[in-house]
Amino acid sequence: MTNTILDLVVLHEHPEWQKPLFATLERRGISFVPFNVTRAAFSNSEPLRAPLYFNQASPSAYLRGNTRAVPLALAYMRTLELLGARVLNGAEVFALELSKSAQATLLRTLGIDCPRSITFNDVGALRAYADHVAWPALLKPDQGGSGARIQVVASLAEVDALFSRDPGVWLPDNLFLLQEYLPPRPRTGHRSAGFLGGELLYAMRVITHGRFNLCPSPVCNPDDADGVCAVPERVVAAPPVEFVPYPDVPRDAVETATRIVRAARLDVGGIEYLETPTIVIEMPLIKVDARERDVEPVNSR
Repeated sequence: MTNTILDLVVLHEHPEWQKPLFATLERRGISFVPFNVTRAAFSNSEPLRAPLYFNQASPSAYLRGNTRAVPLALAYMRTLELLGARVLNGAEVFALELSKSAQATLLRTLGIDCPRSITFNDVGALRAYADHVAWPALLKPDQGGSGARIQVVASLAEVDALFSRDPGVWLPDNLFLLQEYLPPRPRTGHRSAGFLGGELLYAMRVITHGRFNLCPSPVCNPDDADGVCAVPERVVAAPPVEFVPYPDVPRDAVETATRIVRAARLDVGGIEYLETPTIVIEMPLIKVDARERDVEPVNSR
């Protein structure tokens, strides 16, 4: 590693999300530069700019017209790691974030309860699993983010009609999941916990009001206005998502989430889970983007 003059480089795609992070870094006197991956280039022969890089790229970039941001970020991180840099939430973690299918398989290998799902790139191929699907089911892209394109479907015919009507739904990676639908308890069923270095940092109770965009950033879910981030294609006529501090996280939930964080090798990120008659774990947000006014440290984990 040569000519290192910075403490940190932050890879990102959504400047609005990064404002609290950048302000904190400046306040603490940390030498850093942002690297916006939406329109970027890199060389495999240039020296590293810092010993540490932090990946804040988002799978939902394609919804903001930044489809090429994700493959560049992934390629750049692989290059950085080969050159000897430490990348927080690096290439392996980001690849996991980009695939809900891989996340579901990881949970199964850990023996953690999660919704059953079928990954497909052709609706006709789903017919082989027709007898194994309970309707209604949840349809979601393998590479999602911010609740994009998630919807409840009632039949295979409805799935077929959806893709036939708009083939562009397949973007960005031409993979979708048909997943077991497990509705949470209306006001108490959704939980989100943020981790740093394998330890619990905070937890929130999330009141969804039927929405799928559960990003805690005020940019996505402001208190008193419409968000300016990625939103599901079917807009829900409902109040904004509510985020409430949740200091008394059950110990078994903490232990399960910690197992996921360590197995996924998350440096910083979040685990969401649903409370139904049987607790069902969902998978990482891979980034902590919490509203400081709505969360507080939790020690019970």
